[in-house]
This record gives sequence, structure tokens and C-alpha cells, in this order.
Amino acid sequence: MKINVGVFFGGRSVEHEISVISALQAINAFNKDKYLITPIYISKQGKWFSGEALLKMENYKNLDSLQKKCEEVFLMPVYGDHNLYRKNKKLFGTNIVTTLDVIMPVLHGTNGEDGIFQGLLELTGIPYVGCNPLASANGMDKITMKMILKESGIPTVDYVWFTDKEWFTHQAELTEKIEKKIGYPVIVKPGNLGSSVGISSAANVEELHVAINTAKQYSTRIIVEKMITDLKEINCSVLGDCNDNITSVCEEPFRSGDFLSYKDKYLQGSKSSKGMQSTKREFLILAPEITAKIQKLASETFRVLACNGVSRVDFLMDKKTNDIYVNEINTIPGSLSFYLWEATNISFDKLVDKLIDLAFKRNQECCGKTISYDQNIFNISKGAKTGGKMGGKM
Repeated sequence: MKINVGVFFGGRSVEHEISVISALQAINAFNKDKYLITPIYISKQGKWFSGEALLKMENYKNLDSLQKKCEEVFLMPVYGDHNLYRKNKKLFGTNIVTTLDVIMPVLHGTNGEDGIFQGLLELTGIPYVGCNPLASANGMDKITMKMILKESGIPTVDYVWFTDKEWFTHQAELTEKIEKKIGYPVIVKPGNLGSSVGISSAANVEELHVAINTAKQYSTRIIVEKMITDLKEINCSVLGDCNDNITSVCEEPFRSGDFLSYKDKYLQGSKSSKGMQSTKREFLILAPEITAKIQKLASETFRVLACNGVSRVDFLMDKKTNDIYVNEINTIPGSLSFYLWEATNISFDKLVDKLIDLAFKRNQECCGKTISYDQNIFNISKGAKTGGKMGGKM
């Protein structure tokens, strides 16, 4: 019997379109003799749709028309219920669209990669691909991630973080703190977005204030990092879980400015829908000791954040000193980093096979843990004291 995989994509995120591209790439990679694929598209308004029309890229040019070709669906947040239901109930027949064996979230950015969607899946008990809610949240939030990495002895660049409200009330103090602790130039980022959205560089105080005002349009928390001027950006993917994982070859994505921008990642080269696959890159032949260090740091970052599935760890290397820093982790990387695994001699179909296996493995391990006790303390003699008489005044 085929394994029914529910692939979720789209979402209420500025990375909506990138998610669609990544998901359709993954869907095309599945061995259809082994898997039955159920596409579930989450609109920018947060509505869920399913249907065959979702499988054709050209249909996304007109989202209103696409949604009319599909039916609105939902999951019940009930443990053990693996059914996908239609919202508009039929007068006769079942309201169950299908029963899912496993879910693959291919949701980039907020409301999908940050643990929110994973929390819903935990309520249902359906096995799912990728990080759990805590690992997803920590990986998505650049500030929390750097705190964990620093505590674990993993190198990151110096940074200062604050909230948008703190910036409004203490702008002068925070500016002084940034200039004293870091100095110019700096990179300013929203605290919890991916795909380089809302990121700017600043070489002086005027540019700093403009960059912060840009970043706070996207997040309530802002992080300002020391910018490495003579920089090489290196990416490495990790596959597995925190106890057993492997690393891919390393790549250098080409950038057009101070940092790898949204345009560099998704709008360069071919105009066809290739997602991160379209980014101009070079698979690096580094000194063996540098490659080994990067791969070790990638694996350790994956481990300390308790990741699962496939992630991509992005590094910054100072060309002057060869010092290497972890920049961030992407727990649902664009195109699922399949291009890095193909260069490591793992084909895309084998990659999704492994991801499904990891989902079932984690689900089985979690089912073996104690989450509640069979006894009911309310049945113990005298019961629990409530502090007052039933129906009486306290």
C-alpha cells in the first residue's frame, strides 16, 4: 500500500511563493509507485486548499482561479485523527477527503517554519517531517538561536538585539551601545525572518537608523550584527537527527552586495521557477581542514538545536583571518537543499525517502515516552481539596 504524504506549502508568510516552488520540486521528486501525494496549499489569508490543480505551477499566476478549482480543507486538532476533512460538507457521503500517513511541511518563514504549524501537528499525532516546535522556533528566531549557539561554544559574530518598542524609547542609548560594542559597518535584520527579507547594511548612524526602521516593519525584535567586510559565505546542509546525521558538500552562493539578498537567492539567472536551485553558486574545494571544520560546526549546530530532517547551516568566513562563524540555520531550507545533496551523491528521490523515514522514526520514539499517568488523582481517597465548600462562600 502506498504511503499517503500530505505536503503543506504556501502559508501566511513573505516567503509564500518560495514555499510553493520548494513544495512542487519536492512533490515531483517522490517515487509515485511508493507514495500517494496529497497537496495542501495554505493561502496568504490562511485558508487551506487541496486538489490536483495545485500540482501545476502555471496555475499560481491567478490565485483566485486556482482556489476555485480546489476544495477547502482542514485537520482536526484531535490526537489520533489523521483525516483531512473538507470544509463544505457533502449532503451525502463522507466528509473525509483522505487519511494521511505522514505530513511534509514545506513552509518557509513565519507561521510555518517557526514552530506554529508543527505545534498543530503535535496535537494530531500525525508523523511529520522536520524539526519539532521547539527546534523550529529556536532555529527561526535569530536572537534565541545565537544565544544557544554562544552558550554551546559555537562561534557567531558579535551582535546587539532589542525590541521595536525599546528602539522607540531608547534610540540614543541603543545607538551608542551598537557603536561601542560592534562598530560600523553592521548588518541589520528582523529577528525572525528568512530569505534575507528586511535585511540591510549600514556604514554610519544615518544608514543604521534607516536599516532598523526597515527591519522593524517585519518583526518586533531586531538584531544588529558586526559585518565582515572581506567575506566568503559558505552553506552546508545537514540530514538526520540530533543523534545521527551527515553533512553535505559546501557551496558558496554568489552575492551582488554586502550580503546574500532575496534577489540573489531567487531572482537571478533563469526566470523559470527553480527557487534556491536558481541561485548562482560554486561548490567549493576548500582546504581539507576548513571543510572539516565547517561540516563539524554544521553538525554541532544541528545537534544543539535538536533539529530533525534536513536543514542548511549558513556560515561567514573572514577571508583575512580564515575565522569561521555560524550565521544562521534554515530548518526548512529553500528547495530542501536537494542540490547540495545531489552534489553529495544523494538524489532528490532518496532525500525525500530519508525524510519520510526520519518522520516515522521520531514518531515511534516519541510514542515510547511517558507523557501522562494512568491513575486519576481525583479517584484517590478524599480527593483534592478545593479550598471551600461546594456552593458555599469562600
